Amino acid sequence: MKTRPSWLTKKAADQKSFLKMEKLLKELALNTVCGEADCPNIGECFQKKTATFMILGKICTRNCGFCAVSKGIPEAIKTEEAASVAIAVNKLNLRHVVITSVTRDDLQDGGAQHFVDTINEIRKHNKNVTIEVLIPDFKGNKKSIQKIINAEPEIINHNLETVPVLYSEIRSGASYTRSLNLLKQVKESNKKIITKTGMMLGLGERGEEVVEVMDDLRNIGCDVLTLGQYLRPTEEHVEVKEYISPEKFNDYKEIAFKKGFKFVESGPFVRSSYQAVNVIEKII
Repeated sequence: MKTRPSWLTKKAADQKSFLKMEKLLKELALNTVCGEADCPNIGECFQKKTATFMILGKICTRNCGFCAVSKGIPEAIKTEEAASVAIAVNKLNLRHVVITSVTRDDLQDGGAQHFVDTINEIRKHNKNVTIEVLIPDFKGNKKSIQKIINAEPEIINHNLETVPVLYSEIRSGASYTRSLNLLKQVKESNKKIITKTGMMLGLGERGEEVVEVMDDLRNIGCDVLTLGQYLRPTEEHVEVKEYISPEKFNDYKEIAFKKGFKFVESGPFVRSSYQAVNVIEKII
């Protein structure tokens, strides 16, 4: 097992702010990907009153080798969930909200309509908040993807997660081409919507493979890229093959900007929705 380097340490969060956020989420029966996926930034984000709300339950129908979210038989959709997210957005006085979900291959539309309902509820109560959705691939169902596009969130985010050669090990049930086509469909349907994706590094990818993915993304007009270090949630998950240095992350960031991305976050603790409001402030 590789020794975790010194740069992968986080300052403990202020417990008062952390517990206050947890209390609100519990009162509204809401899930966050922050908690379900064991995000290392949870304390920092909760302290700043930000969270990525996870709709459609907390049980995923896929079994990706990197992910800490629970797998198994999914829960029934809570119809009141959309309104609860809108209430939380107001109580936290958010300027920017991120909505994600588990993958729901058991649903005919993959849960796309529930995303739309959540977007509409947020806008009904707060027209000034900007909305980012971090969506699954909906098994490539163009009608489901189009539902999300037609709701016009400011940002549509879908993570590639890793380089194509590692998909069979890391993203079983997913397809690199399918994910690229999703992002392509968004841009072709509505150029005003910002497209965004993220990758985890340290899974065994080669540097040139990361750069090739950047080229694929720019060829379909993807606007925003996030790069972060993969951290193994448990001994049962895929091993960390390499800890990428902060200097290497900076190198990737420079390369990505040169290739034309409008915004890039790259660093050991970067996650897909980390500091997500910065994208809005820089681009819109």
